[in-house]
Amino acid sequence: MAYRPFSDFWLKGAAVALAVMLWLSVGGEPVVERGLDVPLEFKNVPDGLEIVDDPPNTVRVQVRGSSSVVSRLDRGEVVAVLDLGDERAGQRLFDMFAQRVVVPPGVEVINVVPGAVTLTLERAGPARTVPVVPNIEGAPADGFTVGRITTTPVTVDVVGPEMRLSTLREALTETVSIVGATATLVADVTVGVADPTLRLVVPSTARVEIEIVPAQVERTIHDVPLHPRDSAGSPRVSVQPDHVNVGVRGSRESMRDVDTDAVQPFIDLTVLAGRPAGRYNLPVSVETTDSLRVTHIDPPKVQVVVR
Repeated sequence: MAYRPFSDFWLKGAAVALAVMLWLSVGGEPVVERGLDVPLEFKNVPDGLEIVDDPPNTVRVQVRGSSSVVSRLDRGEVVAVLDLGDERAGQRLFDMFAQRVVVPPGVEVINVVPGAVTLTLERAGPARTVPVVPNIEGAPADGFTVGRITTTPVTVDVVGPEMRLSTLREALTETVSIVGATATLVADVTVGVADPTLRLVVPSTARVEIEIVPAQVERTIHDVPLHPRDSAGSPRVSVQPDHVNVGVRGSRESMRDVDTDAVQPFIDLTVLAGRPAGRYNLPVSVETTDSLRVTHIDPPKVQVVVR
C-alpha cells in the first residue's frame, strides 16, 4: 500500500496542536514547594519483637512539583514507612531520606524532619496479669466518706516488651469523680496502662462501685470512772489513777448523746489471784455499745496496789 503522508492532514494537524498545547500548559506551570505533616507507619514488624520507645506519629515532609499536582495532594497520598522486616532486637537508626517517604509521580521529596528516626526493638514478653486500680478524684459531701471500693473485673492481662512488663504493677481506670457524692456511685470506665508501649490483651472496661457512707465522728470522753473487776475475789486494792479518758468513734447520730455512761472502763483483777502484796501495772479495757468503737484509752495502763 502506498504511503500517503498528507492523508488526513487536518486530523493529524489537530493532534499535533493539542499535544503542543498540553506540553505548554504543563511545562509552563510553576514549580512549587509544600510542607506536609504525614503519618509515620511501620510494616513487617517481626513476630516476637515490640517497639519500646515512643517514636513520632508524624514527620514533616517538604515536597516539590508542579503547582497543579502539589496543590491537589490529599492526606494519605504522602506517607513515611519504616520496613522492619529484617530488623532484630536492639536500637536501630533509620535514615528518612533513604526512600522512606512514598509520594505520587511527579512529586519530589526535598526534606524530611526529623532526618533520622531511632527505634528500640525488644523481645515481647508473656502476658502479665495485674490488678485493676480505680482512679478516684475528689471528695464526697460534708458528713460523708468513702467506704468499700470494688472493681469488676478485678484483674486484666497485659502484653508488650518484656522489660516493661516486668515492672508493671497495675492497670488504671478512667477517672471517677466523687465530688459532692452522698450515695454509692457505680461507673463503667475504660481500663488501660500508663506505659504506651504496653496494651491489654483484650480491650476492656471495668465497673467501679464506690460506697459513700456517713462519716464517723471521733470524740474523747474525759474522766470516766475506772471499775475493778474481780470475779474470783481478791485482796483489798487501790487503783491509781481511778479515772481515764476514752476515745470513741461512731456515726454522728450515735455520737450525739454520748457521755460517761456510754463507756465502761475496767481492770481485770483476777490476774492478781495468788500474787503477794505489791504494786502492779494492769491494762485498762473498755466495754461500749455496738455503735461505738474505742480508738484510744489514756492512760492505757494503771497502777494497782495490793495490800
